[in-house]
Amino acid sequence: MSERANEGTASLDKALDVLDAVGIASGGLSQVELGQRLGLPRTTLYRLLGTLVSRGLLRRDAQRRVYCLGSRCFEYARATYAMPDLMAAASAELRSLRDMTGETTYLATLDGLEVVALDRCDGAHAQRSHGAIGQRKPLHCTSQGKAILAAMPPERREALVREIALAPVTARTVTDRRRLLAELKLSAQRGWAIDDEEVVPGVRCCGAPIVDNHGEVRGAISVAGPAFRLTMERIELLGPELAEAGRRIGAQLSAARPARSDGDAIVVPGEWAFEGAFARWVDAPQAAGPRLWWADRLAPALHAADARADTTVAGFEHPIQALLPEGDAVRVLAGDAWHVIGHDGQRRADAPSRDELPRHGVLAACPGAAGESWVCVPDGERWRVASLHALGQSNGGWRLNEPATALAWCEARRTLYIAMAGSGTLYAGVDGQPQLRRLATVPKGAGRLGGVAVDADGGLWTALRGGWSVARFEPDGSMDRVVALPVPAPTDVAFGGPTGRTLFVTTARDALDRESLDAAPLSGRLFMVDAG
Repeated sequence: MSERANEGTASLDKALDVLDAVGIASGGLSQVELGQRLGLPRTTLYRLLGTLVSRGLLRRDAQRRVYCLGSRCFEYARATYAMPDLMAAASAELRSLRDMTGETTYLATLDGLEVVALDRCDGAHAQRSHGAIGQRKPLHCTSQGKAILAAMPPERREALVREIALAPVTARTVTDRRRLLAELKLSAQRGWAIDDEEVVPGVRCCGAPIVDNHGEVRGAISVAGPAFRLTMERIELLGPELAEAGRRIGAQLSAARPARSDGDAIVVPGEWAFEGAFARWVDAPQAAGPRLWWADRLAPALHAADARADTTVAGFEHPIQALLPEGDAVRVLAGDAWHVIGHDGQRRADAPSRDELPRHGVLAACPGAAGESWVCVPDGERWRVASLHALGQSNGGWRLNEPATALAWCEARRTLYIAMAGSGTLYAGVDGQPQLRRLATVPKGAGRLGGVAVDADGGLWTALRGGWSVARFEPDGSMDRVVALPVPAPTDVAFGGPTGRTLFVTTARDALDRESLDAAPLSGRLFMVDAG
């Protein structure tokens, strides 16, 4: 071996010695301490440290003046660090939670008195949590750390809490040991923990422990995002979902879900609505050309829109309950009367009678095949979804245990899709078949089901009210796409545009608090998403 090769090997050995020394020192080592332990000349050690820091294998803690392992070490070791089965089992759940919430999700494990981030799935929003893989955080102020502590036997938990220096990271960090133990006891009872702006101001986090089949705490998963999106009310809904995901990971379930695909939402010029709803695209020839009809339910008004503009064309005295296309016009149920409105906004007195259309109790309606319509109406103590010709017949449509809140017809599959916001369930019913098929159930923490629409490929889209997003489901019920929106309350969806692949999304601003409106000033506007 040449002299130069020997020198290179010696330098590599010295660099690895530095990494080994830093790696086994939980609190890091200063340059002086490293020199004393390794017996290296000061200039040699200085050069090695500079190289290792520049490559991300070490980082220098400027406040304590010590060197610690860098994030690159953890990136190299992601597949094997601590527990490779944990990484594999958690991957699908991290993606699923990210898709359901639109926020960044994390996997972390315990290392001494800190948690270390092992994996991350980035959220869809531009403003989101950006914690780095390999980043270490204190146990006492992170949702992952609290979740891990809460899942431990009480004696072990209390022993660790006694060792933690409860240093404040933000003004909201819990620094009282008795208060922390009380919070951990509550977290143990409910199965999930909260970081309420205790690590980063303006960021909330909800975490749940991962406990294996032997009862050993293996780590934690979490969802993190801006406090104005992750409100305490939403976290209360997300917590149980996280706890269930943690249990599934602990049981080593690892069936992967399809990767998320995000898109950009574009606001259509126009005025905002209190509560947008009933989006319907009409391709029929008319003076104004193809357009999207939709309504503001609460400040009752009918809107007509395309990609260039959104215009209010007619107002009503009573709240709007349903909207159905009719030729080149639209039929609107307001109060107890149906009104036919032309493209010019004028009511048509000579419109053909539609006495078969119910005037009371219409909970949802959508156009069907050959000019028919599907509606959901009360049926005794239950509800019925049926086409108009089948209403009142015992074998018509389907009886439901809860009211349908949105309907969408797919002519290619002869299938009606039914959304039930109360339970978060999506159903599919083939015309003429007696049984409904449960397509999917959306956790409440992901948002409340809004309107539904079918794309050209047979995928079902739905608005997730309170979830800041719209989601797409494959015909087999698997979620394969979530598109983030800059507003919290999307309400309905419809496909239109020149190619039929533009997704129009109505939204709401009613019932939003001032903080939400400040964070989402476009609430109530109409949006477009390229769903091609």
